[in-house]
Amino acid sequence: MSDDHVYMTLAEGHEDDSRWAYGTGFEDPLHGVDTTVPDGVDAAELAALCVALGDDALVQAQRLGEWTTRAPELEEEVALANIGLDLLGQARLLYSRAGQADGTGRDEDAYAYFRDADHFRNVRLAELPNGDFAFSVVRMLLLSSWRLAQFQELTSHPDPVLSAIAAKGVKELAYHRQYAAEWSVRLGDGTEESHRRMRAALEQTAPYLGEMFTAYDARDEVVAVLRQVTDTAGLPMPVYRPLPGSGRAGEHTEHLAPLLAELQSVARAHPEATW
Repeated sequence: MSDDHVYMTLAEGHEDDSRWAYGTGFEDPLHGVDTTVPDGVDAAELAALCVALGDDALVQAQRLGEWTTRAPELEEEVALANIGLDLLGQARLLYSRAGQADGTGRDEDAYAYFRDADHFRNVRLAELPNGDFAFSVVRMLLLSSWRLAQFQELTSHPDPVLSAIAAKGVKELAYHRQYAAEWSVRLGDGTEESHRRMRAALEQTAPYLGEMFTAYDARDEVVAVLRQVTDTAGLPMPVYRPLPGSGRAGEHTEHLAPLLAELQSVARAHPEATW
């Protein structure tokens, strides 16, 4: 079965070729944007939202970086690394905005490198180990669909900085979703083994959907994308039973702390260094 129609349908409205955050164009999305927190916007709530969204992106970017030298093909290794760079770019902008909004003046390094796991607010699906390629593809499909729905709404946020960050991120996330959808169909409608692995990945990720929908209710958007992809790939829709706890409340799996230890090791060993 061809995956062209699912790929093209998900791409509708996002035909811009500028796919990578820091790969092809280096325009500053915040150039000329007033950084003053507008009247009527709760600065603490704005900062908390930026931190949570930044944490989602940073942790997922770290997991994608782990595919370097390990991806099935060189082309996919480059693609995954570039998607990770997109997310890293989003995290940097969001952390910077958080530091402006909460009045602390903290920079992106302070948020990324000098907080412990219980201070991170990412959803737990982002921090789970990569598993096999099928698991990482399904996770990207779920996270990118969910994040894209958030960013589309945030393009009209009253804070002009967050709105500008979201507008740039929408283009990137639309491609992330396309990439994951295309690979989901290839694997689901591929060999018996690839189909089996995709079914397993859907079952493994399904329990974490409840937490994502609680953090931001994009249920309809995510389910619609998932149904379209699974129908095309001949895969069953996953049935999820929400797990207790929430990464947004600082309740994480045992996998986040080791991930952060690797991510933060150089910065913590040389806290005054610049690069």
